[in-house]
Amino acid sequence: MRRNYNNEVLANFIKDNDIKTADDLNNAFKEMYQDVVQVMLENEMSNHLGFDKNSKAPKETNNRRNGYSDKKVRSTFGELLLSIPRDREDEFEPVVVEKHSRELSSDIENRIISMYAKGMSTRDISDHIKEIYGFDLSAESVSKITETIMEQAKEWQARPLDSVYPFLFLDAVHYSVRTNGKVVKRAAYVILGINLEGKKDVIGIYIGENETSKFWLQVLTDMKSRGVKDVLISSIDGLPGFSDAIKTVFPKAEVQRCIVHQIRNTLGNVPWKDRKSLAQDLKAIYNAPTEEQGFIELERIEEKWGSKYIYALKSWRNNWSELSTFFKYTPEIRKMMYTTNAVESLHMQLRKVSKTKTVFPTDDSLVKILYLATIGVTKKWTVPVRDWVLILGQLQIHFEDRL
Repeated sequence: MRRNYNNEVLANFIKDNDIKTADDLNNAFKEMYQDVVQVMLENEMSNHLGFDKNSKAPKETNNRRNGYSDKKVRSTFGELLLSIPRDREDEFEPVVVEKHSRELSSDIENRIISMYAKGMSTRDISDHIKEIYGFDLSAESVSKITETIMEQAKEWQARPLDSVYPFLFLDAVHYSVRTNGKVVKRAAYVILGINLEGKKDVIGIYIGENETSKFWLQVLTDMKSRGVKDVLISSIDGLPGFSDAIKTVFPKAEVQRCIVHQIRNTLGNVPWKDRKSLAQDLKAIYNAPTEEQGFIELERIEEKWGSKYIYALKSWRNNWSELSTFFKYTPEIRKMMYTTNAVESLHMQLRKVSKTKTVFPTDDSLVKILYLATIGVTKKWTVPVRDWVLILGQLQIHFEDRL
């Protein structure tokens, strides 16, 4: 479709910049682009200080502009030479050209995605762009830009996985989403794995309805289709049927029911006045040196507290086979597997970026936020977990035929 341009404006632009070749045109755009970025930097500084350059109005801060520092950055138009504004208190951190970075985004999209990843709404981002950079960008335009995230999330969710994972931590975190005019609960099924190099990785995040073992079966089946052939140890919560779902897909996997979840559930059925004392007694179970001694400690607790809290303690005996799995292993492996705290720590990071949203407008908006937050967290996971060389050696003894 042919666009209608102001021919006089274009003619003046060509004449003023003496454009005769494609290279001349590129150089002219480069100079204009550099000028635009420079103006954006000046606007950022004004927003940081709270007043424009050369403003005579009373100031609410003692901080002032403090000259410039030259910086060369790479862009789609080649290298640009910019003058980065400074302030006296050295607190100014420009967004369009980040400190210690030599790269300039080809446009504002990466900045918008970065703000979206931090939990800002599309309307908040639109207002922020207007305030900082001085031009209008509708919330609808911001939403279109963030749509590129969905394709990235789908590719990430479908990526090939390692064939063997020594440890898996599986748990769900819950959110509210608006669907067909109603607010409904959604469960984000999260799998955190530790690979043979000892590095943590989020294998996937799947959005479903309230947590069920049936949906976990679908999640685990998808894992297998992406290349996972064996899982050594899985740490899970007490969801009914969860263990069966794991065994259906990975029959040889050892299953450890989270001790921390078990204690929480027990104490949740005990009046406040006895919780501290009972919690202290429960430590004797999971601190026991062997499974036999751990079961003896359970019997002692049942004898002491059973008459008052038989219902609260019943699940320990009923689920002992999965609560006691960790006793088979060395202290280093026990520490890794006895709780799902590893994935719950990830949940805390996910909640940080979603805390400003009590209700997500769609399932896709939830997926985008969780994906961006996950990528941000996993970038920091660059080294193996503590004592991994020792742990791997111990695993090779326990699982000699599978490692």
